[in-house]
Amino acid sequence: MTIAIRAELPGDALAIRDVTRAAFQNAPVASHTEHYIVDALRDAGALVISLVAEEGENIVGHVAVSPVAIEGAADWFGLGPISVLPERQRQGIGSALMRSAIDALRARGAKGCALVGDPAYYARFGFEPAAPMVLPGIPPEAFQALVLSGAKPSGTLRFHEGFEATG
Repeated sequence: MTIAIRAELPGDALAIRDVTRAAFQNAPVASHTEHYIVDALRDAGALVISLVAEEGENIVGHVAVSPVAIEGAADWFGLGPISVLPERQRQGIGSALMRSAIDALRARGAKGCALVGDPAYYARFGFEPAAPMVLPGIPPEAFQALVLSGAKPSGTLRFHEGFEATG
């Protein structure tokens, strides 16, 4: 069956929550609050890009993009959480969501995007170590950035407060 990537629609929130919870349930490096983070970002109006991967009538993946704050920089965003149902992982769905999210960022004139994740995975999309930006408490190798225009800023990055959601 074909996977379609589309914008989140009203009524998708519960399915997105279920996909996100399932995707991170057994992940070795996860807060297990990722579904709460997506809900908090949505509730705050901070999901500037929210895309789903749909197969037939079923949502099998999701990616969230929200604004970040960086000293002296504007138009930068944070990507994540990105979620794919465990039984559908390693089938290209996450890659399709990533490409679509990056395309949507380019279309809105974003200067760049930052995330926390596996460098081996995200390098294929052009992400590289975020230095000279820093994210306190996160190992530098896991903090990555993709410059879409201009130069990479320096300074401390802060994700939206929705990332502190725990319930």
